[in-house]
Amino acid sequence: MTGHESKLDGKPAYSSAVVAGDTIYLAGATSGRDAAGNVVGRGDIEAQTIAVFESLKSTLAATHATFADLTKITVLATKLEYRAKIGEVRSRYIPQPPPASTFMVVSSLADPEFLVEIEGIAVVSAKA
Repeated sequence: MTGHESKLDGKPAYSSAVVAGDTIYLAGATSGRDAAGNVVGRGDIEAQTIAVFESLKSTLAATHATFADLTKITVLATKLEYRAKIGEVRSRYIPQPPPASTFMVVSSLADPEFLVEIEGIAVVSAKA
């Protein structure tokens, strides 16, 4: 394959997901903003993590994939103490066996009010 296909409309120069063959690359998802422009789950790691997984769920569905197709996720959090709550929420969405996972603590995300961002890679077999 010499190129890729973006499955979702996004902001200029941004794709939420890119499909290259059987591999789906998911851009980092955050909790986003509500209609009033406020960060969803402001200050609440559980609410933000749920919003992130709901966003990933929608993106996966748009590419005809599910959480079961994830092979790797990378979690970026602004505090180490968020790891347990993020893991608890993750277990509600991602089936066993879980994908390979990396957890990193960063000083800030794109918006200082975002507490967590998750990106992933999924692999799906070509449909017959």
